[in-house]
Amino acid sequence: MIKTVTTLKRKAGISTADFRAYYEANHRLIGEKYLSGYATRYMRRYLDPVLDSNGESEEPEFDVVLEIWFPTMDAWRACGEILSSPSASAEIIQDEERLFDRARKRTYMVEEVESEMQEVCT
Repeated sequence: MIKTVTTLKRKAGISTADFRAYYEANHRLIGEKYLSGYATRYMRRYLDPVLDSNGESEEPEFDVVLEIWFPTMDAWRACGEILSSPSASAEIIQDEERLFDRARKRTYMVEEVESEMQEVCT
């Protein structure tokens, strides 16, 4: 399995609620359009800051962590070719400019390492 993770920040002036609503109603559909047949999972993990000991929180550095899972490196590469085509790229960038601070977008390949944990005692 190949996993990419992208951190995304909403564009200034867009509320958190409006950002999430637009992403799920619009931008998500563009992702599904191009990822379908290549990716096995397309997950958005929206971030909510945890209050500190004073009951305050800071503006999060990112608003969503996007995970895309591919079954093989070949599927990832083939999808990358589709996403970088002029028509797909133009559609994605046009919508991203409505929603994201694109200068803060970062994408990473993920290598997962999991620890086995003892069962929780109750």
